[in-house]
Order: sequence, then C-alpha cells, then structure tokens
Amino acid sequence: MPPVSRSASQPELTALFASVQQHFQDVIVPLWQGPGWNADLALPYEALDSEHQPLPPQRYRAMACARQLYLFSSLIGQVPGAQERAAALFRSLQQHFHDAEHGGWFYSIDPQGVPLDPRKDLYTHAFILFACAHYWDKVREPLVESVLNAALEVIAQRFATGDGLYEASLDRDWSSLNSGPLQNPLMHLAEAFLATLSVREDAAVQRALVDLCTGMQKRFIDPQLSVLMEKPLGAVDNWFEPGHQFEWYFLLESSPLLRGSALHASLDRAFALTEQMGVDPQTGAVVAMLVLEGSAKDATQRIWAQAEYLRALTLRPDSEASVQRQLQALQQRFLHAGGWYECRDEKGEVSRKDMPSTTPYHLATCYRGLLDYLR
Repeated sequence: MPPVSRSASQPELTALFASVQQHFQDVIVPLWQGPGWNADLALPYEALDSEHQPLPPQRYRAMACARQLYLFSSLIGQVPGAQERAAALFRSLQQHFHDAEHGGWFYSIDPQGVPLDPRKDLYTHAFILFACAHYWDKVREPLVESVLNAALEVIAQRFATGDGLYEASLDRDWSSLNSGPLQNPLMHLAEAFLATLSVREDAAVQRALVDLCTGMQKRFIDPQLSVLMEKPLGAVDNWFEPGHQFEWYFLLESSPLLRGSALHASLDRAFALTEQMGVDPQTGAVVAMLVLEGSAKDATQRIWAQAEYLRALTLRPDSEASVQRQLQALQQRFLHAGGWYECRDEKGEVSRKDMPSTTPYHLATCYRGLLDYLR
C-alpha cells in the first residue's frame, strides 16, 4: 500500500500553509519589490517601518544584499520580475561591495555608496557564497559561477585557521583582528557549503564541510548537555541560542553527508532539552539566548528563531501535530496584514515594529522546508 502523503492526511495543515505562503507572496515579497527597494543604488533598504516607509538609511550591508539575492533567486519562475531583481542584486553585490584592491567583499557601504565598514567578515562571505550557489542554479551564467568560485577561494585562503574552522572577522587587507571562530558565521558557512554541493559536485567543498563539522563538535559542543555554544568552549560569558540549535539540526539532518556525524548526534541528543529550556509550552515562543544553567540571558522572541524551530520540526519523527501548532504560532504571533513583527519581548508584547530586509530569507527557507515536508 503506498504511503499516504501528509497533504492528504493533514488537510488543515495544508490549508494553513497555503494561507501563510500566500501572505508571503502577496504581502512580504512586494514590500521588497516596491517601497523596500532603493532604485538609485539598486539595493534593498535595510528596513521598513510599520507604514512601509524605509527607515532613514545609515548603511547598506553586503550580507543583506546577498540574502535578498537568495530570496529573489528562489522566486524565479514563480513571481513576476524575480529574475530581473536577482540580476540587479547580483550586479550590485559586485559593484558596491567587491574590494578590487584586496579581494573579497566589504561589510557595508554608507548611504552614498562609499565603503563604510571595509572589514571582511565570514558571515558576509558565507551569505555571498550561499546566494551565488542558488542564483547560479537558476541561471547557469559563467559570471555567477566565477563569483561563487572567488568566494570559495577567499574563504579557504584567507579565513581558514587550519583546524577545519575559520576566523570570524579580518581587516580590509586580511590582517588579523584576533576574532577567532564564532558559531553563527560557521553555521552559515556550513549552509553555504551545502548549497554549493546541492548544485555541483565539489570534492574540496565536501572535505571542507566535513572538517568544519568535526571542528564544531570539538570546539563548540558542551560535553555535558550536547548543546552548541555561541563561542568556543572555555570562552568567558558564553551562551547558547535555541534558534541556532534548531537551525544547525535542520542543516545536519537534511544532509545525507552530515547525518550520522558526531555533530549531528550531539544536536539530535540536545533537541528535546533545547525545546524544554528554550520553547514556551503555552505559546510556542522561542527564547533568544540561554546560559547553560537554563536561565534566559535574553528572553526576546524573534521571528527568525520561530521559523527555524518550525523548519527543524519538519525533520523530527511523528511531528505533524507539532508542525501544525508551530505554524499557527508563527502566523498568529508574528505575521500580520501589513507584513510581520520582528520581535516580541519576554511578556509577548511587540518590541520591534520595523521589518528588516534580511528576515524574508528565514521565512523563505522555512517555507521551503514545509513544502518538502508536505510533499
């Protein structure tokens, strides 16, 4: 007897997802095609207010441009104008942020388009790699693959520390800032390596990804609780973030290459504990930061962490009820007719009404995970 698809056994969940996806395409995406787009610089504004007006620009980040490049690449063939917008974002990434003198990409430019923070950070480069992999998959243009290759080369030659891990930040000329490795940029680098391997065979990237996960297990996993810390073990004032735990879990569980690794085993082992310590059982809200003892370092509830928890649940066994409950929580607590709420405070009150250009990336990846789950 063929397995019953979840869409057949879960009509309520299917209907709920359809309405959330409709909201994304009808409300959220048009914000960044219209009021969120600075046509003069061909860049997304950093954020819109609750009235859909751009917040006065202080800067434009390469990472935000790259996240929007991913967003519109993912919508090619689904949303009118998506391919043209992705092409414009790709050009802007090179035009505004590429460092012709030293290589790599600047962190940010000012409102006039002049380099503002010219340092080179791994987080930015990981997102450029991630976005270019997805964009190249859609358009197969040689120039896009050459930028993808340039990002890989810079990451391997400049950021790598020799133990599978990478410096979080370097100066404009690649001199050391003694930043050391940090969890979040390394996670997004793993995500970018996975994106690259999803569009082409690449033995060097595969090796780098396996070595990265080996290094994360050794340097970042707490030996008692198996949770993944934000700074290397032994660093002062360390903490862990449930949203990142769930995000890592999804990346590892969804990859045949990484499933079964020591890092995957740790995140799998810590999943229930992370839920217990970091998710409100009444509302489903995900807490921002926890210390190892279990108390909140920051009790803010952020939409991205909500989306990552929901996406992770799609890969857990017997999770239909949990997925539906968390999708409802996302819709009811964070989505609204004019867009979304970025943050709620520990009491559940809306604490940020602006809408950053970087958030649709989290929603797009979450909805893609849900779509795969319902299939």
